[in-house]
Amino acid sequence: MTAAHEDFRPAGYDPALPGHSSGHKTGHSAGHSGSVPSRILVVDDEPQISDFVSRALENAGYQVDAVNDAADGVKRALTGDYGLVILDLLMPDTDGRAALTSIMRTNPAQAVLVLSCNADAATKVECLDLGARDYLTKPFSLAELIARVRARLRENTLRGEILQAGVVSLDARRLVADSGAGPVALTRLEFLCLRALMERPGESVPKSQLLASVWGIDFDPGSNIVDVCIRRLRAKLGFALIETVRGEGYRLAS
Repeated sequence: MTAAHEDFRPAGYDPALPGHSSGHKTGHSAGHSGSVPSRILVVDDEPQISDFVSRALENAGYQVDAVNDAADGVKRALTGDYGLVILDLLMPDTDGRAALTSIMRTNPAQAVLVLSCNADAATKVECLDLGARDYLTKPFSLAELIARVRARLRENTLRGEILQAGVVSLDARRLVADSGAGPVALTRLEFLCLRALMERPGESVPKSQLLASVWGIDFDPGSNIVDVCIRRLRAKLGFALIETVRGEGYRLAS
C-alpha cells in the first residue's frame, strides 16, 4: 500500500522502535521448527508498516522475510518456503487480489492472510473465495495479528489428517472427500465447510457459525455464500448427506 492510498498506524505503533532495512530481511526463529514452514513472508510496499509487522513477528519467534512489491512477493510465495504469506491489497505494481490469484493458481495449499484497510465485506468475501485463509482489517490489534498468525500456522500442521464422520471421510492434505462413491476433489472453502459439519456430526450448525469458521465473517454480509457452498457439496457428495435445519442452519446426516 502506498502512503497516498492508506494512512495507517497499527495499534501499538511506536516510531521509536528499531526498523529493518527495506527489501528482503530475515529474523531468527526461537523454536518454530518442524516439517511445516513457520517462516513468514510480508508483502507490503510501505516500509513503515512492513517493518513494524516484521519486528512484531520476529519478537514472537518467527522467521520473517519482507518484500515491497507484489511481483517479488508472488515469486517468493511460489517457492513453498513459507508457512504464511501476509499480503497487502493496495500496491503500485499489482493489485493484491491479482497476486493472491497467482499464488493460489500455482500453490493452492499456501496460507495467505490479507492485511488491508479495506473493510468492505464484498472485498473480504472475494479474497476468501480466491483462497485467502484470513483477512484482517486496519487498524488492528497487534495481539490479534499474532493470534491469527498462530492459528493459520497451526492449521498447516493438520494437512495430513483424515477425518471420518459416518460414511464420509475427508483427506485434509489432498482436499478430497469420499461419501462412498469414490474420492471427490473439494475447493478449500468446500473443505472447510464440510469439516465444520463433520466436527459436529448429527448436530445443527448455525449459518452464523459457518460464516465465522469458514469465511471469517462475524456478521451476515447479506449474501447466500453459505447456501451456495452447501449446494456445491451436495452436488459432489449427494444431496442427502447434508440436511437443512429450517431457521437454524445445516447438519451432517447421521
